[in-house]
Amino acid sequence: MKSSLVAITVAVVVAGFVAALKDRAAIQEKLGFATPSSAAPQLMLMGRINGPDTFAEKPRIDVQAVVNRIQAAAPVSVLPDAEQESDAIVAQAAPPPVATQPAQQPKVDESALRYFASRGDKARLQAEISRLQQLYPNWVPPADPLAIPQGGDKKLESMWQLYSEGRYAELRKAIADRQTTETTWQPPADLLDRLEVAEARARLVNASDLKQYATVVEIGAGMPSLLTCSDIDILWRVAEAFAGTDRAQRAKDAYLYILKTCTNPQERLATIQKASGLLPYGPMQDLLALEKPDGNGGREFDSIRNDLARSFVAAGNSDPNLAVAPSYISQVERLAETQGLASDDLLLGWYHLRRENYAAAEKWFRAARAKQDSASASQGLALVLIEGAKNQEAEDIMFKWRADSEDATATYLAATANLMAMQPPPNLSEEVLGRMAAEVIAQKYVPTAQQFGWYARSLNQPQTAARWFETALRWKPDDEPSAYGLAITRAQLNDRPGVAEIQRLWAGRSERIAQLGETTTPAQPTRLPLPVPGQETPGSTAIPQQTLAPESNAAVEYRRPTMDTVTVRRGARQPRGCSTTVNARLLEPDSALTRGWCLMDLNRPMEAAAAFEAALNSPTRKTREDAAYGQSLAYLRAGLSNNAAVAATRAPQSRQRAAELQVAILSDRALSAFGAKRYRETLIYLDQRAHLQQERIDLMVLRGYCYLNLKMYGDAERIFNAAAATGSKDANRGLADLKAATHPDTTD
Repeated sequence: MKSSLVAITVAVVVAGFVAALKDRAAIQEKLGFATPSSAAPQLMLMGRINGPDTFAEKPRIDVQAVVNRIQAAAPVSVLPDAEQESDAIVAQAAPPPVATQPAQQPKVDESALRYFASRGDKARLQAEISRLQQLYPNWVPPADPLAIPQGGDKKLESMWQLYSEGRYAELRKAIADRQTTETTWQPPADLLDRLEVAEARARLVNASDLKQYATVVEIGAGMPSLLTCSDIDILWRVAEAFAGTDRAQRAKDAYLYILKTCTNPQERLATIQKASGLLPYGPMQDLLALEKPDGNGGREFDSIRNDLARSFVAAGNSDPNLAVAPSYISQVERLAETQGLASDDLLLGWYHLRRENYAAAEKWFRAARAKQDSASASQGLALVLIEGAKNQEAEDIMFKWRADSEDATATYLAATANLMAMQPPPNLSEEVLGRMAAEVIAQKYVPTAQQFGWYARSLNQPQTAARWFETALRWKPDDEPSAYGLAITRAQLNDRPGVAEIQRLWAGRSERIAQLGETTTPAQPTRLPLPVPGQETPGSTAIPQQTLAPESNAAVEYRRPTMDTVTVRRGARQPRGCSTTVNARLLEPDSALTRGWCLMDLNRPMEAAAAFEAALNSPTRKTREDAAYGQSLAYLRAGLSNNAAVAATRAPQSRQRAAELQVAILSDRALSAFGAKRYRETLIYLDQRAHLQQERIDLMVLRGYCYLNLKMYGDAERIFNAAAATGSKDANRGLADLKAATHPDTTD
């Protein structure tokens, strides 16, 4: 009785299939499979496979479930191999051909159909019916798949079972064994095709899990039948592999293919979520342009739109040149106002701060601190306040968080320096002065130490001012403002030998120190005594008194380290055509500019400088800018840094060019000063350059030799060790010279 009911049930289902097959295009869409070309039919993956191709024993077919499944099935397309290279996977699937249905039945291998029906595998049964109909347009499904004659091939049935259970290696062996014992037997092509696809899928998943992205792309290119909407996980893995091999455009193409082809709402939503973690802002906008209505008056990605907006604003925080759409900014603003999360306020605060929108940044940082005081919110607000000269509030806000990170410490110290430098001097409490002094001493922060000296002078406390200036010079001997402050303070204290000593040390380096005429500034009413470096302050460490070390000539002439060539980018290379001598003044400005670059390529800098001089007469601003830039480079190459500095001012330069020229000029001046044995002046130029660009290893070695010649052995050792750690031979030679200077008895 049960067997009869099953037969009737299956017959009803298959009868529905037969009726639907009258319109071939319609059944393809319902079953969700693209039709391969007639010349080279391809096997499609059956159903959605989220894990290994393994199916357990299932009950017999439920009629209504199968009918519902067919009616709700989404179209599935194959991602064909569009190019010959391994990274050319994504392409538009070809539309299925439409064929008439002849009455004659072809000879079709229905063993898989019967096997899936007997196992109660509904997904594979309906997929197999669709596949066979696509491959054989004349074929009509049997009324009862269970009634298909088995033919007594138990071995083939066992092979299908091995395939269904994902035991591919055993299946390969079973096929080989049977071909050995039955030389005329050939396995069904359907079984071999399915096995090849399943094995390729397993290899692709394994490679993806191991982050072997190149292998993932290679397998996907070699097995395009894997890339279908029915196995969306494989498409995701291929897209991730493209992103993992620095092919963002190909990754975007893969995600675009999914959104253009696949229709499952949950999978489309997950695609956007996965893409947002791998693709930058621009490509994500192309994906979101394919969003569809959700049928309820909204859009299909509405559930994650808030998170997307937050991620896009965060991307804008990392890149100040990224123009995030105002709609995303507005959305995060609404979230900040309605959901009450301090993190949203911080996103907006840093976004506006990076774009110098200080009023907006202050608003959101204050809102973040009101919800949850944090180091990030305090630091952001402090930076805004420093920009607005509200330094006292900035110091107060950051004191709590000053040790949270290096950035927090730097922000706090910047607030203290700006606070002490305010005019007129602020009236600060003993508590604020004490805590600032303790932190400045702990961090050896020169700018604030120097400002403490000027602040003490404004309060008519010259002894305290002198101690602060001395402390700043001990930490940074080439700090000219501190040296000048110490000189005029010693003059105020009638310390003439002290003034003379400073003038001797800075001879030829500071005109205002050499021609010191100011003895003091008008005294201000005495206020609260300032903390004095070298005396105990709450939470600080006393600094021992130390006099300035005079600059002395080293007994041994140290060799100058090998220097890297200073190079500055100038733009597109011009063709050579300047081998003959030409009077540049007779050329048109544009021609003179071209000739100048040509002469630079031939390493004839002085002739190039003359050509650039002629180009400076151009009425075009861009030509004048390029000419001034080129003339600066020419003088630098000729070793005339002062001429280069003058040339750079002859026409406005972009910020990038101005910075490049300044770095190059300071490098050249440092080398010239070192060659003239003006070691303190060399350090000044190196420090100025370090503010603009990270110091190169060769310049670190130069700095070390300056310290060595000044007998600042501790600083020299620190610099040489740091440079030697990079493998610098000059730095190792510097360590040897240092040892020879400090321990001559141990030197061979």
